[in-house]
Amino acid sequence: MYDVVLLTLGSERDAPAGACGSGGCCGAAPEKGAATADDGAKADACATDGATADACATDGATADACAPAGGATVDGRCDTPRVPVLACADALTARGARVETVTARSDAEIDEVLARFDGPTRPDGLPWPDPDSKTRLVVASASDAQLRAVVRRLVRRYAPPPSRRPDDLPGNRTVPDLPPIGVLPLDPARSTTHRDLAAQLGLPRDPAAVAAAVLDGTPRRLDLLRNDGGSVTLDGALVGAADDNGRPLHWRGRVEVDDAVLSNGDDPLLACAIGNAGGYARLDDVALLGAPDPTDGLVEVAVAVPVVTRSALGRKRVRLEVRRARGRAVAVLPREGKVPFLDDGAEGELSRKRSWWTEPGAWAVWAS
Repeated sequence: MYDVVLLTLGSERDAPAGACGSGGCCGAAPEKGAATADDGAKADACATDGATADACATDGATADACAPAGGATVDGRCDTPRVPVLACADALTARGARVETVTARSDAEIDEVLARFDGPTRPDGLPWPDPDSKTRLVVASASDAQLRAVVRRLVRRYAPPPSRRPDDLPGNRTVPDLPPIGVLPLDPARSTTHRDLAAQLGLPRDPAAVAAAVLDGTPRRLDLLRNDGGSVTLDGALVGAADDNGRPLHWRGRVEVDDAVLSNGDDPLLACAIGNAGGYARLDDVALLGAPDPTDGLVEVAVAVPVVTRSALGRKRVRLEVRRARGRAVAVLPREGKVPFLDDGAEGELSRKRSWWTEPGAWAVWAS
């Protein structure tokens, strides 16, 4: 029978030194298009600095990980796992699995869990996941940012340096097949209108159903977006900002998808959506992305450009032009200062060129 590790991320207040502070740069997602400059500045520092970025990753755990439904807190730390975690553990144990619950409050503690998925020592000395491992991982996730934090550490652990790229690594990837993850949403009732990645993928939310998927299901391999800031993206990113009344603000930047140029930097942009899945497919009532598919090996990108036209009577009208492209990679270069963005719900700011590229089928979830 399987050994199952139920991993919960601790609150951002327990993040290691060097993290982004109590405000948290990788916490719960704010409203779409409402990224703020102050919090985003912290996130940009995390996303572009290797060591700090990984410390920031654990901040995906939000304070509601210690919600009253799950247990009391001691000195600001979670003392008892939340109810869905306990229910999932009971369901796994009832099926004969050996279950361990772990609350990780630092990257080092996440890494201790992930080390259990290492395979036998290779001749080249590279750490590599064991495809035949009898240990399975379930991440209790309060947000997509928390799930991303764990996947980021998996990439950090198993991505070989370019100078040591092995021959058995797929030519279109920089990481091997990462171990499958069971996703346990910590809000099974889905009390908000935002569709998180688990909802988009049709993954079970009930703890018993999650346990069944982990023990009886099959891995569903999904594309992963890596970026040159040292982070990863599971769902997507939305570049742009809004004023205090929620109205999008104009910004300028060059946006390229492979060889296609969606904006050369002269157009005023309202938003740029980068989609691996569909979490950022719409901005208010505007459809930005068509049908992003996290299994097709491509990233879908769209920019929203306000275009001024004149009626037959000479009156000015503004319509929104959406330009789309699909490809293996996308680059966004802000032309004027810093531009806020959301990436898997984590806030940040772009102040220089940022590139995302697709790693087809790099990570996986347990699906029923």
